[in-house]
Amino acid sequence: VRLVESGGGSAQPGGSLRLSCAASTGFSIGDMAWYRQAPGKQRELVAQITYTGRTDVSDSVKGRFTVSRDGKTIDLQMSSLKPEDTALYYCKAHILFGTAVYWGQGTQVTVSS
Repeated sequence: VRLVESGGGSAQPGGSLRLSCAASTGFSIGDMAWYRQAPGKQRELVAQITYTGRTDVSDSVKGRFTVSRDGKTIDLQMSSLKPEDTALYYCKAHILFGTAVYWGQGTQVTVSS
């Protein structure tokens, strides 16, 4: 399973970015999620979406970030960005009805003026 992330980059405070992660595999994909890790901090869950489409986002991004998926692709629409959103964002995917978990290579998001 290969997870390919795209869409990272730089934005000004208040701006928007959209991240996308596509799973390249013949297996069915279950839950997918976005995590992030800022320098010197632990990796944290940002948003997740189940196989059935149920979503959940962390309190720190609620109302600003929206997660969605289309089959084996998960997107993260980020709006009203803040400098504290600066981090390396990782995509995570579970194999449906399995235990295997896969991570993307990470995509950098930098928010600064």
